Amino acid sequence: MKRKSLVLLVVMLVLGALLTACGGGKASDDKVTTIEFMHSSVEKDRLDVINKLIADFEKEHKNIKVKQIPVEEDAYNTKVVTLARSGKLPAVMEVSQDFAKVMDKDKLIDQDAVKSVMKSVGEDSYYDGARNLVRSEDGKSYIAAPISGWVQGIWYDKKALSDAGFAEPKSWDDVLKVAKHFTDAKNKKYGIAMPTAESTMSEQAFSQFALSNKANVLNENGDITIDTKPMNEALTYYKELSQYTMPGSNDVTEIKDAFMNKTAPMAIYSTYILPAVFEDGGSKNIGFAIPEEKDKAVYGTVSGLTISAGLDEAQKEAANTFVEFLSKPKNMASWVLMSPGGAQPVNKDVLKEESYKNNEVVQAFGDLSNEIAASFDEIQVFGLVDGKNFTKMGDITSSGIIAQMVNNVTVGGGSPSKDLKAAQAKAESDASGK
Repeated sequence: MKRKSLVLLVVMLVLGALLTACGGGKASDDKVTTIEFMHSSVEKDRLDVINKLIADFEKEHKNIKVKQIPVEEDAYNTKVVTLARSGKLPAVMEVSQDFAKVMDKDKLIDQDAVKSVMKSVGEDSYYDGARNLVRSEDGKSYIAAPISGWVQGIWYDKKALSDAGFAEPKSWDDVLKVAKHFTDAKNKKYGIAMPTAESTMSEQAFSQFALSNKANVLNENGDITIDTKPMNEALTYYKELSQYTMPGSNDVTEIKDAFMNKTAPMAIYSTYILPAVFEDGGSKNIGFAIPEEKDKAVYGTVSGLTISAGLDEAQKEAANTFVEFLSKPKNMASWVLMSPGGAQPVNKDVLKEESYKNNEVVQAFGDLSNEIAASFDEIQVFGLVDGKNFTKMGDITSSGIIAQMVNNVTVGGGSPSKDLKAAQAKAESDASGK
């Protein structure tokens, strides 16, 4: 009797398990899935915002728990590489567009999962430029869902230029004329504060001039095209313009300081100069111009949320749900407003959110805020050609080839022709693995 009872008990347990697996039971619904979320917002005020977003999410989705991994920005990429090697990548990660390319090349991103999020949010709600920056190389999918971004251009002191008889500088020639006029090196006054250091910022600034002259580092086939006539024209111009900036290797700090203390009435910088301008009370006196030659090229970058490859189904579903939640306009607005003025909306619906419209920094800049956000539709970057977002551009940027070239020409007195040839050769050598 005992043996028959034991067999009957086993049969009942197996049948119960089968019914649950077929979706009839509640056991799987009650199971809590924990995912890790790595981001670079380590400051307390930013963590407070993210903590609230996660709390709101967990309140809506009681079967998902989110464990944060805040990492300092300077150590972020290294941390990703270390975790990838150990097979312990977080399910959701904040990534820059450039590093997302590196990760995608190493097959660390679940493109299908990210594409699913983009479709759920609504692809058309994003600015075209922001969306293009996170396209996969074949243009059919995405490597991250944009959550915020910034754009770069020439910021100028409207009163200083107006008093000197200048309108908004639009062309290369306009910028050069203004820079020449205001330069008085003996009295430490310069016409433009611009990047010349061996840094990513120098590549970014130079790229605007190159792309406005229809010069790109890669062509539609992915071939390296650094040493070309249009690129030579752009580098020659950039070298000439650098005669009217501060001496030495100028980077983020030097450029921002020069513009804010009125050493120069123009500066090539990102929107992250706006918070300082707001604090200084100059929000009504700042103008924004895009260098233009044959084309109008806005340089911009996005911060996106990506989903790791290789997750089990439960974690993948939880990661998708979490990224979709953060990508709602209301939540994207909260993310952007962690740094109002500096971080910019990448989704047009964010501009309709009351929290965004009523923010004092956004309001202080008036129509300029919407103008800057809309400029995401005109973004061009090296390596983005005819809808193809080549992953190898991430390696070229990481190698510092373009930044070295710009620094050598502007600070080192190098020849544009020679340095372009050297950069072309180095990029080709790196690409071939020699």
